[in-house]
Amino acid sequence: MDTQSWWAKGVDIGQPSSARVYDVHLGGSHNFQVDRDLAEKAAQMMPTLPAVLRANRSFLRRAVQHLAERGVRQFLDLGSGIPTVGNVHEIAQRVDPDSRVVYVDRDLVAVAHSQAILRDNDRAVAVRADFRDVDEVLATDEVRSMLDFDEPIAVLFFAVLHFVPDSDDPAGIVARYTEQLCSGSYVAISHAGSDGVDEPRKQASELYSERIGGFFLRSHAEVAPMFAGLELIEPGLVDLLDWHPDPGGAVARRAGHHRPRRRGPQALTARV
Repeated sequence: MDTQSWWAKGVDIGQPSSARVYDVHLGGSHNFQVDRDLAEKAAQMMPTLPAVLRANRSFLRRAVQHLAERGVRQFLDLGSGIPTVGNVHEIAQRVDPDSRVVYVDRDLVAVAHSQAILRDNDRAVAVRADFRDVDEVLATDEVRSMLDFDEPIAVLFFAVLHFVPDSDDPAGIVARYTEQLCSGSYVAISHAGSDGVDEPRKQASELYSERIGGFFLRSHAEVAPMFAGLELIEPGLVDLLDWHPDPGGAVARRAGHHRPRRRGPQALTARV
């Protein structure tokens, strides 16, 4: 593929990004050699990593479907990454074409590609911003014009909070978003877990920290405060594969097939 057809001016192709490395693991093509090299090295250290990331993508699909079927028509996807098959707007708008979605990411490639595929969709938009800067995100024209904060909104943090150090207060970031939401809104989070951490996962997380700029595994006890004051949806804070699994997935797990090593508490959706 001719990179000039999709990459954004100003991208540092010598520095890997979490969004583009994730794209590599999902089999995408919107990445550079530096991203592919890091993805390959991480997968060598932790062979189950691609399967874990695909499980996270499956959780995204199930969570959005679950919320859309319960009447949520607005979604704020923070740290959304590079679009691939089964994006939030595709899932939500399949349930109701009037569903509205705002994608937020700081990666130039992720935003440029998102804007390109959303060009003909007047109910979904991508904005470049750092989701940690809550005031900046909420003040963007895209967020204010697309989302009505007097109506329920689902705020999505899929595989992004483990890039936020404790010093930036990830639980506080979540709380600042939820403070803006009306009753009937939701928050969904997936997070890399540290419970029962093994050597391959430890090595891969250290590699990500070194090359991307910080990757923080957290335990069940450390992730739980991110949902302070919220009503948890059953089954609560659980492994990705155990959150409202597809029927076929449940059969596969009972048979012991295609399941990556358990990663600890990672997935949860909560009601505001």
